[in-house]
Amino acid sequence: MKDPKDTRVVIGMSGGVDSSVAALLLKEQGYDVVGIFMKNWDDTDENGVCTATEDFEDVIRVCNQLDIPYYAVNFEKQYWDKVFRYFLDEYKAGRTPNPDVMCNKEIKFKAFLDHAISLGADYLATGHYAQVREKDGVYEMLRGKDNNKDQTYFLNQLSQDVLAKVMFPLGNLDKKKVREIAKEHDLATATKKDSTGICFIGERNFKEFLSEYLPAQPGEMQTLDGEIKGRHDGLMYYTLGQRQGLGIGGAGEPWFVVGKNLEDNILYVGQGFHHEALYSDALIATQINWISRKAPEVEMECTAKFRYRQDDSPVTVQVLDDDKVKVIFHEPQRAITPGQAVVFYDGEVCLGGATIDEVLKEDKALTYVG
Repeated sequence: MKDPKDTRVVIGMSGGVDSSVAALLLKEQGYDVVGIFMKNWDDTDENGVCTATEDFEDVIRVCNQLDIPYYAVNFEKQYWDKVFRYFLDEYKAGRTPNPDVMCNKEIKFKAFLDHAISLGADYLATGHYAQVREKDGVYEMLRGKDNNKDQTYFLNQLSQDVLAKVMFPLGNLDKKKVREIAKEHDLATATKKDSTGICFIGERNFKEFLSEYLPAQPGEMQTLDGEIKGRHDGLMYYTLGQRQGLGIGGAGEPWFVVGKNLEDNILYVGQGFHHEALYSDALIATQINWISRKAPEVEMECTAKFRYRQDDSPVTVQVLDDDKVKVIFHEPQRAITPGQAVVFYDGEVCLGGATIDEVLKEDKALTYVG
């Protein structure tokens, strides 16, 4: 690696505390740091207020404090074409997409990385909680030290070419320490609240937002035995395992979404958190990315996450073809959701991930899903 002072690092800055501290750490290490704010979405509200403008103002404050240059770059078109269209198409198909995974793959670590390199960057840095390690000429992505903040789940589609050019300055820190560093240096974003949710929805009601882009088709809400329990507002508004917003009263345990029938526009519901229809023992996944580029020859044992906020589960991964795997759970799993990511791990190392296509029980597809 070149001397830090001769190494240009472009850092993606969101206006939040994480990317602010990441920029500070790089500056302290002597790198030639350039801060760039990405505008991916026009989020002007009905009052003409744009939160992106406020965030960029925070980026400017921090960059001025750190005495580093800053720019803004607009990726709204790329984001619309690569992320938002995918988001809508998945909901139309009755699935529950993960736009953060696609945003990292197509925007932050593709369009943005290309832009950084065009500015003479040797590396791109972000405030993600993850780590990169080179081992025998192969780049590995490791979980962030802070288990509660580890973001490798959302970074599962990164490639060798990308990891060779990426820095994650916060990878070996926990969130508490990041806040402490920000306060010690009196950064403008030290006490700023973390943003949550999907960036283009923000604080808005999800149902209202989605209805602006996809026409809702209300229909019947039924049990798997065909008993009508009410009406749903449109299948796209519901996800497997969902409890809120069903409007089914009465005695006994709460009701949950257990499946969808797109053809007949039926939302299936079942009573009880542990309803048997919510449990499966395997899945089929496609759009696979192996971070090392090396796929298992036939099968392998590892652990997997099926959603961000969950512990790892032991699985057996069977390779069906170049872009399809079967993942067999060692213990039945609840509410596995088509459209979401399944991400594979070997201890601290993230092996890669794929998109869940089908959910299986006793080797049969759960046909009432999808």
